[in-house]
Amino acid sequence: MKNWVRNNKVFLAFLVLFGVFRTAIADWNPIPSASMHPNLLEGDVVLVNRVAFDLKVPLTDMVLARLGEPERGDIVTFRSPRDGTLLIKRVVALPGDVVEMRNERLYINGKGADYKLVEESMDTIGGTALRAVQLAEILGEARKGERAASLQRRHIQLIPGVVAPNTFPPVTVPQGQYLMLGDNRDNSADSRIIGMVPRKLLIGRAERVLVSADYQGNWMPRTERFGMSLYNP
Repeated sequence: MKNWVRNNKVFLAFLVLFGVFRTAIADWNPIPSASMHPNLLEGDVVLVNRVAFDLKVPLTDMVLARLGEPERGDIVTFRSPRDGTLLIKRVVALPGDVVEMRNERLYINGKGADYKLVEESMDTIGGTALRAVQLAEILGEARKGERAASLQRRHIQLIPGVVAPNTFPPVTVPQGQYLMLGDNRDNSADSRIIGMVPRKLLIGRAERVLVSADYQGNWMPRTERFGMSLYNP
């Protein structure tokens, strides 16, 4: 055993550094579901910046320092407060915000979002093809800078034939927590189902698609998505 360790110490050092990198600096996560259509597709692998919010002790969830705060519009990975499942959703409301949804229209602090039709398409739920509507959702005026502007505007998807929790009364987001929604609003188990997400459960901010393949179809790579930013206005 000692001889094996001695002969493979470079490889072992690489594994340790690789593990530290993935748990403390950056990670990559495959997208397993349709909850973030049309922006993230099954078969995408996204790059996650794990130091966007916190610096943690490698291989643990112990926070050493706060490095940033989530913003409305950020796409983040986190552990579900219900069962610990790794999820990826969009931050829609911050601590102290008053959030409401009326017949799919989102309201933040009393101001309703504006919507513009992008296109109509088809999506599949449980093997059934259904009509889907893609909309540009605009929350407030665009701020200066490419990423800042994109946080105010994103594409979402509605599926009119699906019964979903598309209306809820005003609720105030507690301090230290966030309201998350999937971009595929009628096919997402988000804060409407799992509740608010405490900051301590946040893992990092998704930045871009690294690679993508159509694993539900012919497994062909979707090269047009390689390196695609998730924050295009």
